[in-house]
Amino acid sequence: GKLYQGILAIRPACEDCGLDLRGHDTGDGAAAIVILILGFIVVGLAFWVEFRFEPPLWLHAVIWPVVTLPLAILMMRPMKAALVALQFRHRAS
Repeated sequence: GKLYQGILAIRPACEDCGLDLRGHDTGDGAAAIVILILGFIVVGLAFWVEFRFEPPLWLHAVIWPVVTLPLAILMMRPMKAALVALQFRHRAS
């Protein structure tokens, strides 16, 4: 069944099998991992763009939030699902 209720909220139970998902709280683990990975990628790209094209500062202020926010949400869902799967696999709840 579906794991999420909305964008990032985990359902209280599986729709198909009824598995209780209330005990599977990933906390800030997924966010921390996404911040580290995405920060590494975005800062590297920002340096590359700066030294390759030398755009004005306002262009950086426009480009990087538009790139970072969607990527953070796209990365957060699978990372959070992976942490829930690891908790289930290792019987952490």
